[in-house]
Amino acid sequence: MGRFIYSMNVSLDLRIEQVPGDNGAGEWLRIDEELHRAANALTRDLTLMVHGRVFYEVMEEFWPRTHEDPSLPDYMHEYGELWTAKPKVLVSRTRHTTEHNTRTIGGDDAIEQLAALRAGTDGSVSVGGAALATQLLRAGLLDELMLWTHPAFLGYGRPLFDDYEMPIDLELLEQRSFKQGVTMHRYAIQDARETNQC
Repeated sequence: MGRFIYSMNVSLDLRIEQVPGDNGAGEWLRIDEELHRAANALTRDLTLMVHGRVFYEVMEEFWPRTHEDPSLPDYMHEYGELWTAKPKVLVSRTRHTTEHNTRTIGGDDAIEQLAALRAGTDGSVSVGGAALATQLLRAGLLDELMLWTHPAFLGYGRPLFDDYEMPIDLELLEQRSFKQGVTMHRYAIQDARETNQC
């Protein structure tokens, strides 16, 4: 069985957006070469990526074209190649065509389709997008959180999960610190882990 991992850049107050639509890509982030290479290595090891529509469209607007910009550093070119080539699933009710090694699922049974995908996949599957992650959490299908916490307190903006007010019991699996003051914490979601063991 695969593991669904919600990986996201967050502020200290667990916001993912300061400006609507930036989806973890705001000016408050401190992403340097060290951090990017760590993210590249984790991305390389993924079996699959699952994105919500808004998150996917933010990614597809930039990463497939990084090779066209010689001013970008090699680690950004590398991530662009990784993202473009990695098998992806777009979860959307409104979008039906995609590129970049992406297939689309949608409709009223999208969560059931994702449950079947998780059951039939080996390895780590990244989840991108707060709305999608919240739906998976509600369904007991989200296995891990990987939070890249940046030293900024936004005070407002979109939270890590959309409209979720239940306690979440977590177990720390891994933590790392980076020179720019960013920390990465990877947590197992206890309810999901217990479900997987049944």
